[in-house]
Amino acid sequence: MSPSTLQLVWPSPEHLPGYIAALERGWSPNNLRAEAGREELALIRTDPDGFLAGLVDREAKGPPIALPTGGTVPRLPGYRRWLWDGEFCGSIQLRWQPGTNALPSYCLGHIGYGVVPWKSGRGYATAALRALLPDARAIGLDHVEITTSPDNLASQRVIRANGGVLVEEFITEPGLGGAPELRFRIDVRTLG
Repeated sequence: MSPSTLQLVWPSPEHLPGYIAALERGWSPNNLRAEAGREELALIRTDPDGFLAGLVDREAKGPPIALPTGGTVPRLPGYRRWLWDGEFCGSIQLRWQPGTNALPSYCLGHIGYGVVPWKSGRGYATAALRALLPDARAIGLDHVEITTSPDNLASQRVIRANGGVLVEEFITEPGLGGAPELRFRIDVRTLG
């Protein structure tokens, strides 16, 4: 399949079996917490409708977010979309603070994404990010920030292919791993 066949779909009962299958294969939607995949499987088994509803939380009404070190932080407004080419391919998330481009220090970026390993290398992350950027503009953001590790060259290519400009290299807070990261910025005001 090519990136042109990729769709961003809203999490739904129709697409949930594909998501479950990816989690059962060990994929996690959270690159900082591999155990998040197992936690999501448990939530799905308990309350699939509630799980799906929680993936679209534009008012940040859901529970706090767990950090890799075990603490929690307040949830931001946001939502996840799933990458779909006839099968589940990954997810992409947009999060924000109303009325500002600023993010709290515990949030590494406006957008996070991940493609399942068996679908990587097909241009899906680049296409998904391109498709999500107009949403960021629609909610009032002037730009989005996306972070990636210095050794994740594939993610850097995805960001740059969508107009990302390197802003800084920094060290994440200890609660987020205390690791080097690169912060990119994409201006969404100029999207066509």
